[in-house]
Amino acid sequence: MRSLNRLKWLHAFEATARHGSFTGAAQELGVTPAAVGQLVRALEDWVGHPLLHRVRTGKERLTLVDEAQDAIQDITLGLDKLEAGLNKLRGRSARSVVVVTASQVLVMNWLMERLNRFAETHENIDLRLNVTEKLIDVSHGEADIGVRCGLGDWPGINKTWLMDEEAVLVCSPRLVPPEKVSCGEWLATQKLIHDDTPHPGANFPLWDDVLDAVNSPVAHISGLHINSTSAVILSALGGRGVAIVRYALVKKLIETGQLVQLHPDHRWPLKWSYYVVTPQHIKVRHEVNVFLDWLVQDVLSETQ
Repeated sequence: MRSLNRLKWLHAFEATARHGSFTGAAQELGVTPAAVGQLVRALEDWVGHPLLHRVRTGKERLTLVDEAQDAIQDITLGLDKLEAGLNKLRGRSARSVVVVTASQVLVMNWLMERLNRFAETHENIDLRLNVTEKLIDVSHGEADIGVRCGLGDWPGINKTWLMDEEAVLVCSPRLVPPEKVSCGEWLATQKLIHDDTPHPGANFPLWDDVLDAVNSPVAHISGLHINSTSAVILSALGGRGVAIVRYALVKKLIETGQLVQLHPDHRWPLKWSYYVVTPQHIKVRHEVNVFLDWLVQDVLSETQ
């Protein structure tokens, strides 16, 4: 007779073996480290000997004993097969859910249109958005997949490059006469919108450098300071002034004429790039890979 308690023990043990700690396993399973430890100890009591070497220091404080090393692959395979069986029970017509995380500005100005296109061609996959400025821990299963812009130095994840990024100058078409789009003198008279959102390591350009590059007299650097990139873009749309923004976030607004790109011959490459990220130590489900592959191809098609 099978025991469901043993299944819980094996689930906790397998996660602990991958993470090398009860804490990492607990974050993946959504329980406390103490609960994971209790489940693993119950399994050890049942088999009659310790399954883990416990050390006080080091990144991975728990390592497998020899007998457990021999068994862990079978246990992992068994859990994977169990998951596959559950998916078969749901049937081919069942809808799968993929949790996607991204920042608000990325969702509003870049990702949402793509999610709508994905939904039109993948009716059996539901996308759920976790929109937050916090760096969601994809590595421990807080979301299935994420879209991030940065240096790409995030631990515990696999990353797939999407595209590089650069900064451009924009303002409302109501603000600038057509003949002034590339005029440094006109720019010097405008209110400057400052994006005070942190851009660590991005080499995001300062207004001093931008005005110098476009040969604009530096009359004043004061202006409107905003600590939200979304609000910076909205302020530019509303005609509040001229803004330095990431190009991917305003590309569609420029193409549709809602914003004008000033000095279009000047762009400032950033050290940040866009990536799709998935966890390293959690098996990525088929539907998550479907969305990842589709997103990469969708972005690629825009550059061809």
